[in-house]
This record gives sequence, structure tokens and C-alpha cells, in this order.
Amino acid sequence: MSRLSLTALLVRDYDEAIDFYVGKVGFELAEDTAMGPDKRWVVVRPKGSQGGLLLARASGPEQKARIGDQAGGRVFLFLETDDFAADHARMSAAGVRFLETPRHEPYGSVAVFEDLYGNRWDLIQPVQAGARG
Repeated sequence: MSRLSLTALLVRDYDEAIDFYVGKVGFELAEDTAMGPDKRWVVVRPKGSQGGLLLARASGPEQKARIGDQAGGRVFLFLETDDFAADHARMSAAGVRFLETPRHEPYGSVAVFEDLYGNRWDLIQPVQAGARG
């Protein structure tokens, strides 16, 4: 095993999720392939990244109940950046809802945001390994 490639994220609708992750967060649409009348293989990811999200449209009441709460209200996903201030400003201007003002912790700069369904994310710029101490 050499890497984790995709994380499945339950969504209500493919197109609204693509609009959010590509249009507001700034990801790229890596793949959007029809797999039947009601199913698609949709992958979004940060530009230049090999890993990404598989946007999985929920089916059935059990999956639909989990949309937006796949981690029980905890931060679920971590989006790393090389330019925290610029990405925070760009995402805020695009309408991404941050739940707090940016914090500067010993491990880096961070702010929690919610996706369109309420899943919590950390936008984080880690401190360089050599700068920690």
C-alpha cells in the first residue's frame, strides 16, 4: 500500500456539490462519468493533488440521514494550503462559511469551515517541519 487515493463523501446532488467544491473551494473536477441513469462517478480534488473526494450521491434513507454529518459534528476533512491568507480570503469571498476567525497554533494557521451540507473541514497551513522547534 502506498497512498490513500479517494474519500467518499455523501452528497444530496452531484451538480450542487460540484458547484460548491469547484466554484467555491477551488478544487478541479477530475472526473464525471455516467454509470447509469441515476449514478455518476464524480471526483473533485485540489489542483495538483493525486487524492480527492468521490462525490457519492446518497441513496436510501440511511445514507440520506448521514449527509453533512459523516463525522458526528467533528472536523472531518483537512485541506492543506501553502498560502493560508490568500486561500481563506478567496474562499470567504466565494461564500464559503467559516465557523471561526483564523487561529495561529503551534502546528500552523487554521480555520474551520463548513461545506454546503454542514461537514466540517480544517483549512490549514502547517508550520514547516524545521520551524517547529
